[in-house]
Amino acid sequence: MENIEPQNSKDVNPEPKPIEHDYDKHKADPGPSKEAVFEQNDKGAGPTMKWIIPIILVILFILWFVFGR
Repeated sequence: MENIEPQNSKDVNPEPKPIEHDYDKHKADPGPSKEAVFEQNDKGAGPTMKWIIPIILVILFILWFVFGR
């Protein structure tokens, strides 16, 4: 078996870009804004989906059990 060097040259875990303070100076390759880095994620869809998906699955299972047999 041959020893093959990896084809990609990108770093697996590159250093994250710092928060952008002067967008006009770095327009070609800007870093994230302060709001994007420190945004609170307390109103996401995760808690809702955690309840909706099991309820829908239970309803579908009951319907399949009643009408499928």
